[in-house]
Amino acid sequence: MIEILERTKEFKAETALVVEEKEITYSDLHLQSDLIASYLLNNKEDLYEEPIALLIEPDERYINALWGIWKAGGIAIPLSLSAKQDELEHFLSDTRAKRIICSKTYRNNVNSSVFKNIDLIFLEDLELKELKNLPSIETERKAMILYTSGTTSKPKGVVSTHENIRSQIATLVEAWQWKKEDHIPLFLPLHHIHGIINSLLSPLYQGAKVTMLGSFNFSRLSKEMIKNDFSVFTAVPTVYFSLIENLEKNNHRELIEKFKNMRLMMSGSAALAPEIHKKWKNLTGQEILERYGMTEIGMALSNPYIGKRKPGFVGVPLPKVEVRLEDETGKEISTEGVAGEILIKGPQVFKEYLNQPQKTLESFTNSWFKTGDIALIEDGYYKILGRDSIDIIKSGGYKISALEIEDTLLKNQKIRECAVIGLDDDKWGEIIGVALVTTDNKDLDLDEIQKWCSKDLSDYKLPRRVLILDNLPKNSMGKITKKKIKSFFN
Repeated sequence: MIEILERTKEFKAETALVVEEKEITYSDLHLQSDLIASYLLNNKEDLYEEPIALLIEPDERYINALWGIWKAGGIAIPLSLSAKQDELEHFLSDTRAKRIICSKTYRNNVNSSVFKNIDLIFLEDLELKELKNLPSIETERKAMILYTSGTTSKPKGVVSTHENIRSQIATLVEAWQWKKEDHIPLFLPLHHIHGIINSLLSPLYQGAKVTMLGSFNFSRLSKEMIKNDFSVFTAVPTVYFSLIENLEKNNHRELIEKFKNMRLMMSGSAALAPEIHKKWKNLTGQEILERYGMTEIGMALSNPYIGKRKPGFVGVPLPKVEVRLEDETGKEISTEGVAGEILIKGPQVFKEYLNQPQKTLESFTNSWFKTGDIALIEDGYYKILGRDSIDIIKSGGYKISALEIEDTLLKNQKIRECAVIGLDDDKWGEIIGVALVTTDNKDLDLDEIQKWCSKDLSDYKLPRRVLILDNLPKNSMGKITKKKIKSFFN
């Protein structure tokens, strides 16, 4: 039995989704997903973990197809609507998916070689009338494959079971006190865990309402904000950058009031600089709740819903999640202020990397998942220093957090966005490179940046090379892609 789907049947005539002012009930979702499951089964009793990809716009058809795949016993593979051909080729060959459920967005792409030998199921063309007996699905069956961002290698397929997903959702419902009365705007991409689990499935688990807005657009969001009484809001840091920029430039008093009245505002998928925390609180009175998670584990750490929230920190372990720090020798770190790799254990941790048994084996030690992220603890709260592979710069014998330098730089009013990376150097091992986007094309030079940093950081942390860009390259979640920035320096 898929517990999260059985639970939502209780809400029947309650509104689950709002799409283009159309209200879709929980009963509507279950009927349509039952019909899709029946279609997918055809003459079979069970799909027995057949991988089926999704290329669907973010509306009710997405959840109909996702639930339909699960109800038929398949594995759902949500793909990015903006994925490039080589990315799609990798995802489809890696998963061996032979069917893709599509919406009209991809109707013009059917002749692409990437879809050769793939059965494209266009939802608009289906006449769904027949309901069949659906299989009983055990909780340990595979449910979903999401792909990592691939910052250092090709994206890896993260395989999660129905129990992994249920655990991730139940943890967030308890920690963030999701209620049936909640209403959330959804504008995050639905091929990432932030959008799927945090913004969509968690509220639905409690019978709450989700207004689906497509991709982030300030004008559309502001109109919906004025029209509705949203209670929960979750976004990536670049969305908060955009909101602050628009709210400061224009007199959006009514919109600011709407933000003030929310019960919970969160940020994730990348570090949110303390300077942005401060600006947002000054504007709206809201203390953003920052948390930490990744594709493989869902959410693991969070600032408390009730209690002190520390800007620049990701809080404490979530319910039923075990967290520890280890040094480079594998020894547990019990002293505060000492950096180490985050290890996670719990029922929400993924099953395996698809087709990579050796990588899966190497990623665990005594059932603890090694995240590759470096953190330290201060006053019981975890602080992320960065990804060991890209955010921890090893220079002159020191381990330097790129995130700390970025936070310092953002305090400079001339800097709108920045990214700090390590660049190979014969003498130092790595030197510090900084890519900047300036505010209103203001002039900056290296001396000024170094003087600014020296207020807060010791000399060895000063940026050694600077590149000023019009825009920093980002992925679909709005995260700055540091791998691409390195190529600019070269």
